[in-house]
This record gives sequence, C-alpha cells and structure tokens, in this order.
Amino acid sequence: MAVVSLQKGQKVDLTKSNPGISKVLVGLGWDTNKYDGGQDFDLDTSIFLLDATGKVKGSEDFVFYNNTTGGNGSVVHAGDNLTGAGEGDDEQVKVAIKDVPAHIEKIAFTVTIHDAEARNQNFGMVSNAFIRIVNEDTNEELIRYDLGEDFSIETAIVVGELYRHNGEWKFNAIGSGYQGGLASLCNDFGLQVG
Repeated sequence: MAVVSLQKGQKVDLTKSNPGISKVLVGLGWDTNKYDGGQDFDLDTSIFLLDATGKVKGSEDFVFYNNTTGGNGSVVHAGDNLTGAGEGDDEQVKVAIKDVPAHIEKIAFTVTIHDAEARNQNFGMVSNAFIRIVNEDTNEELIRYDLGEDFSIETAIVVGELYRHNGEWKFNAIGSGYQGGLASLCNDFGLQVG
C-alpha cells in the first residue's frame, strides 16, 4: 500500500484502511538551518491527550520528555533527541491505539523549541519538518505529512492529531503555529504552567 501523503488541513482514516492495526509509531523529524546565534537548537515533541472538550484532564495527559508515558501506558514518548542530527525520525512516540482510555478523543502531537525566546530562535530556522505514522507491527509507513516552510516567528507547532470518529481513528494534518512556545500550548490545552 502506498503512503498517504497529506497537505495541511487534510484528514485521513487510519484504522478503517488498516483493519486490525493496534500499535502505531509516530515519528517526527526536522532539520535546523544554520544561523549566527551560536546557540544549540533543541526541539521537543510533546503530546496532549485531550477529552471531548479539547482539554487535558490533568498533567498525566501531557506526555513529554519528563513524563514519557500517558493514557494508562498507551502513549509512550521514546525520549528526547537533543540535536536533531541525522536522517529519519528525530523523536518517536508509540501509541497502542486499542488501549487509549475511552475519555481521550484526540491525541495532539506538537513540536516546540526549547528556550526559544532566550536563544532568539523560531520555526523560520527549521526546515523539512514532518510527521509520519508507521504500523509498528509491520514497520510499514502509512501516513506522512511534510509541513513545508510555512512558519517564521512561531515557537510552537501543533503538527497533527489522531482522533476518534465513529469508533475509528483518523489523522488530521494540522500544521498550526503558535507564539509563546510550550507554555501557550499548555494553556490552550487546559494545563496550567508556571
């Protein structure tokens, strides 16, 4: 089966086209452009497990490098890549879709720039960002969304989301940029941060 390649705003079903699929690997990747700041560039993937209101119930539904497991173990962040160097996925998230608790309607995948303000960095300095969904059992890439170069001053991006629809899981290629980094995403998703 060919990979379904999405444009921003497109939605595609995941489980209906792949009956029996139970585990997916979500890979996110990016390249950082050379720039003069001399600072390291650290991009982080964070995952928000959202209920029907579009909010997290609590901090246990916020999965990131300091809390790598959520949704009763159904969502696991494989760990932080501090450099973004190399080919392929920079960070990976494993989702056991059949085990996601019933109250979770959406799983939002985001990428933020660590310390962006202090380091004077933004997504205009990032290229070749993508998200892809792989069937973990067969290692077959099913869905891919390349973000393109739509961003300039943003420091956070909601890349895409897996969501439930009539008992099936679908994927939405969102590609929305935010200013204010991870804190603004947390606030939007109902998580109070300092």
